[in-house]
Amino acid sequence: MVTDTREVEMKYEAGPETVLPLLDDLPRVTSEAGPDELKLEAEYYDTEDLRLLRAGVTLRRRGGGKDAGWHLKLPAGPQTRREIQAPLGRSGRTVPAELASLVRVHTRGEALAPVARIATVRRTRTLIDEAGKSLAEVVADEVSAQTLGDSTTISNWREVEVELTGGDRRLLRAADKRLRRGGLRPAGRTAKLERALAGQLPTGDSQERPGGRGSAADVVLAYAEKQADLLKALDPMVRRDEPDSVHQMRVTARRLHSTLQSFGKILQTADTRHLQGELRWLSHVLGDARDSEVLAAHIQRDVEHLPVELVMGPVKARLREHFAPLAARTRTAVLEALDSERYFALLNELDQILANPPLGPDATQPADEGLARAVARAYRRTARRMRRAADAHSGEATNVDLHAARRAAKRARYAAEAARPVHGKQAKQFVKQMKKMQTTLGTHQDAVIARNTIREIGVRAHLEGENAFTFGLLHEHNTCAVRDSEQQAWQDWKHASRRKYRKWLH
Repeated sequence: MVTDTREVEMKYEAGPETVLPLLDDLPRVTSEAGPDELKLEAEYYDTEDLRLLRAGVTLRRRGGGKDAGWHLKLPAGPQTRREIQAPLGRSGRTVPAELASLVRVHTRGEALAPVARIATVRRTRTLIDEAGKSLAEVVADEVSAQTLGDSTTISNWREVEVELTGGDRRLLRAADKRLRRGGLRPAGRTAKLERALAGQLPTGDSQERPGGRGSAADVVLAYAEKQADLLKALDPMVRRDEPDSVHQMRVTARRLHSTLQSFGKILQTADTRHLQGELRWLSHVLGDARDSEVLAAHIQRDVEHLPVELVMGPVKARLREHFAPLAARTRTAVLEALDSERYFALLNELDQILANPPLGPDATQPADEGLARAVARAYRRTARRMRRAADAHSGEATNVDLHAARRAAKRARYAAEAARPVHGKQAKQFVKQMKKMQTTLGTHQDAVIARNTIREIGVRAHLEGENAFTFGLLHEHNTCAVRDSEQQAWQDWKHASRRKYRKWLH
């Protein structure tokens, strides 16, 4: 059985004569237990060019100790890693299929093989509270590492880790302060494998960002890199079907797409157009799955709010019959997309553009000027869409134009998000207004789609001899929601388009 936990820990370098200080008077700690000694052996797996390690990911096959098995560790925030474990099983030294799938966003078809063998003598002290529960484990490791491959190097070192088991970050900070006073220093590397393979990794010397520090390209690339890292971090979460993961990955893909669109004079549009199209494809695949999930929840919520006496016929069964196959199809489509060569090519192209960005004419301009102009263009696009919606005849034409305005508002919002490091409070206020517009127009679009779907399900129910009264009520309810959200959208736009929110735009 695969298990999933989070590690919150800090790691320190220790010399041969290092003596750990007492920690039994730290917050909530009443006593220490141990030390208990274990001997651990592990083989670490990676691609030939160490793609996992470069992404902050480690995959190992451990023997010995209470957690023998396969361990996959993924970054999950400051001093935090997510650990997914699988039993050793009968696969020998073949990486379990589920864990191999979770790192495919990095391996992209490259084989996983042992790259190092690490033996550890571990002495563990447990910090205990007054109820006898473990708050943290403090481990002192004597490590021996051997690299594998065409050439072999052997290294030895000592290190200390403090890992929370039931305590909070206040305890971690107190332990950190005590250990530093005792002569320990935070480790420069968070994984044993990183130290074992240090000679095969980049030195980490800072390089000048294309366009120069403080330039428009510098800020846009920093934002795009953050979104690219998030996209890759969300991949294993989507594969495991975790709550809200599809939505978050879809939003991240859209942010990347919008960034390339909005800042086409900073990152040359002609050189990013293909990637924009591929990000749009990925967004659509994820969107189909997300939209069916949202629509099902929207209609089911409407049903639950109806008085019981107005729910006539097998309404909930009809909804399950409609949405269950749809959810299964879109889930399959997402997994097929994430395992496709097209997706891996998208990731490779994204990495290449970020590593060697195609700079446009505004790339070297001061960030405040270049970014403000790009956000202004995105805002004017939104204004044009809203004017078109105002001029449209009522009905479906208005719905289509308001949906286009929503996409434009989203693009303006994401552009302003990228500008926040430079334009601060002004950009933040602008983002807030565009987000409010986007949310209202999203409510409008949800009601439009729900109304159409309800009619489709209701007609089918009627033709098969069922009472379709409830579907008529639901249809009318969403018709009212369309009207109300449209009126709210005009009020939101009147407020959002006020001069004070865009006076910083050029």
